[in-house]
Amino acid sequence: MALRKIITLENETLRKVSKPVKFFDESLWELLDDMKETLIKSTGVGLAAVQVAVLKRVFVISVNNTYFEVINPTITKKEGTQRGPEGCLSIPGKQCSVTRPNKVTVEFFDRFGNPITLTATEFMARAICHEYDHLDGILYIDHTKGGKLEGQL
Repeated sequence: MALRKIITLENETLRKVSKPVKFFDESLWELLDDMKETLIKSTGVGLAAVQVAVLKRVFVISVNNTYFEVINPTITKKEGTQRGPEGCLSIPGKQCSVTRPNKVTVEFFDRFGNPITLTATEFMARAICHEYDHLDGILYIDHTKGGKLEGQL
């Protein structure tokens, strides 16, 4: 495993749409392991592959000391709303309040290509939506007024 460099807002790669994973092989496993190590070192909640300059539809999240590896996700259902603080490893030192669904159902694959369906609520739903947005080049600041860090906490 190795630490990967997290790119920041100035890097245009963050705004690109990630490509689906086609091969569930050692190269993917290495990426996932590196992303987990990078996430742990950065003390973040989630990390999308695009944040380490890899345009693959992959993210990892850590909620309640449990790690989830999410590959080629599709959010199939959203319910309710919640509003709360968000930050991003690619926009260090900043936070603002963002509205997200309170409950989401996501279908994805694990590192071996096995399909998984997960329903998440509250904080985990927020984390999934935040990382899912990264895969389409969307940042949390895009959900704020004018796409800026207005209302910064």
